[in-house]
Amino acid sequence: MPTLRALSVAALLTVGATSAMADTTLTVSNWLPPSHPIVRDIIIPWGEAVTEATDGRVKVEVMAAPIGKPPAQYDLIHDGAADIGFGVHGYTPNRFSLTTIAEVPFLGDSSEALSVAYQEVFEEYLAGANEHEGVKLLALWTHGPGEIYMVASPVEDIADLKGKKMRVGGGLANIVAERLGIVPVSAPSPQVYEILSNGVADGILFPPESVPFFKIDTVVKHGTEVPGGLYNTSFFMIMNEDTWNGLSDEDKAAIDSVSGVELARRAGKAWDAADAAGRKTMETSGVAQTVASEAFVEEIRGALDGIDSVFIDAAAAKGIDGAAALKALREKAASGS
Repeated sequence: MPTLRALSVAALLTVGATSAMADTTLTVSNWLPPSHPIVRDIIIPWGEAVTEATDGRVKVEVMAAPIGKPPAQYDLIHDGAADIGFGVHGYTPNRFSLTTIAEVPFLGDSSEALSVAYQEVFEEYLAGANEHEGVKLLALWTHGPGEIYMVASPVEDIADLKGKKMRVGGGLANIVAERLGIVPVSAPSPQVYEILSNGVADGILFPPESVPFFKIDTVVKHGTEVPGGLYNTSFFMIMNEDTWNGLSDEDKAAIDSVSGVELARRAGKAWDAADAAGRKTMETSGVAQTVASEAFVEEIRGALDGIDSVFIDAAAAKGIDGAAALKALREKAASGS
């Protein structure tokens, strides 16, 4: 039976109203503030759903203090430092080649539609490649469409981006940035205020939610939204394999019932709501927000032409029909599957 990892109860945030007599307590490694939508609106409600689905036999607790940096989360869970964790595939370059399917440009404006489509397409086309070897994959999702935010000057065409240093979150977004003439600056999201306020970067590629959450609405002055999204970021949520294997078949089935597509849908809804709130906060903060013109969008499409091959070629190397998988993703996301 899984046991509480090596942290005192005082160092944990209890998820939901759970029974003190729960048979199993699962710990979640967390590297974000507890008020972040991932924690508040995705992880905590999922933990409550797990407790309900298992009739109180399993409860979930979120660690109050980080046990490692964001890029280390996958290995921390794999090695048993905590039972459950989440992270960004792009924080560990060259490790997850197939998750770039959800990071290509122009996949849509809804995180919910894309996240559900991503989970479904992953299960149908990509799971067999076993890129998440050694852990139990609970779900995948993406944040909302990635946009352009600048400290000093607006962006109205590609020329305005040439040579600009911009924080990029890794994965395919780095290639998108390079194709647009941007100089990528890599840093986990909790560090973005520092690099922008200190002039290390001229701007950032970010979803709307993240601008006010990380308080950079006090630093950036201009935002340009690209219809369909300039990029997306792929997230994972995983469980330690020994922890998973130690659960009863009944509890495994119960956890599965609130994970997978259901967890992806929960995550996408939460992110869409957070993006809407983020836009309103930016209006109050005085961030000038515009939508890219048709001419600018066509410029972007031209610069990014052929970028799908990053995923399609990686899929081919693993015996997967990447073109078919990407077509299915686009169709499902467009239909709001």
